[in-house]
Amino acid sequence: MTTDPRFRVPLVILTALLVQVTLLSRLRLFGVVPNLMLLVAVAGGITGGPVRGAVIGFASGLAIDIFLETPLGLSALVFSIVGYTVGAVETGILRAAWWIPVLTAFGACAAGEALFAVAAQVVGRPDLLSARLAIIVVIVGITSAMLALPVVRVVGWSLLKNTPRRTTVFS
Repeated sequence: MTTDPRFRVPLVILTALLVQVTLLSRLRLFGVVPNLMLLVAVAGGITGGPVRGAVIGFASGLAIDIFLETPLGLSALVFSIVGYTVGAVETGILRAAWWIPVLTAFGACAAGEALFAVAAQVVGRPDLLSARLAIIVVIVGITSAMLALPVVRVVGWSLLKNTPRRTTVFS
């Protein structure tokens, strides 16, 4: 049972959700909260490809949507798009360097925050698309890059069917 991704992926998403709403929600850098749930979607795309990235993005987005004051499903939609896109782009890139997931996390999470603000504008929440968006995008990108390696490793572990004794995410 513990080697089954159907058990480990929800466990990782729920753990990330608990960390997001208990610890990271209190950690504000210039008034911006790091977005661990978006990073989980990006890590799903990096380690699992486009389909798994979209599924993990949808699940992590729906989980965090319960706690946000935005329309239900908005995060799920955006995180699915980001997870799929990262998975599609990552399949064409050789992942030999350790810094590629870090750079990917920075760019994808920053783009995901901008996409979230644009999608919120479309569904009637124009207050999220403001001049402050640039600060939010940069801070979420930086914090995501800082957390990228451990999150990619944990999400990669959750997607493996049978974990060998020595597994690396980047091999």
